[in-house]
Amino acid sequence: MAMADLSTIIKHVLDDIRVEYKDEFDQNFTRQAFFSRAWQRRRSPLRPGGAILIDTGALRRSLDVKTAANAIEFCYSKEYAAIHNEGGIIKVTARMKAFFWHKYYNAAGALAFSRRKDGSLRQDKGTRQISSEAEFWKFLALKKVGSEIKIPRRQFVGYSPIVEQTVRQIIENSLGEYFNNVDILMK
Repeated sequence: MAMADLSTIIKHVLDDIRVEYKDEFDQNFTRQAFFSRAWQRRRSPLRPGGAILIDTGALRRSLDVKTAANAIEFCYSKEYAAIHNEGGIIKVTARMKAFFWHKYYNAAGALAFSRRKDGSLRQDKGTRQISSEAEFWKFLALKKVGSEIKIPRRQFVGYSPIVEQTVRQIIENSLGEYFNNVDILMK
């Protein structure tokens, strides 16, 4: 087997793996899980029943795949991707508090339209949602600068036995195709 053939096989295998896993890691957002390991549900009242880690879709679309001579690197261009993928603790800053207050005032302002003529709040589902959302943002806005917020791990990219099994299968299929083609050419 010539070195040119070996580098061609490696390039073909890496391209197959890149394509397969870009799709699989993207599908983790649809599955709301890292393959079969479900993500922890949200405790906040925001977007109840909505998809986890998908608000605008920017995180999902930011997957970047870099291929080197004999390696593939999956990375995300959004700076907040790592904290969601690995989990961790973030410290509240003054800027974050200002954002939380802004979100609170927006949600609380919507409550003005949810009042009856006598000034009491309506008791419909939409009003309860807005009210609980306002309370959520107020809770965050009242946190002290320097206090901590725990972000749970919701892995969407990384190693798993499923990844290893699929990589092994892609390599075996590619080598099988190569050797079948070599046998045909030798005859």
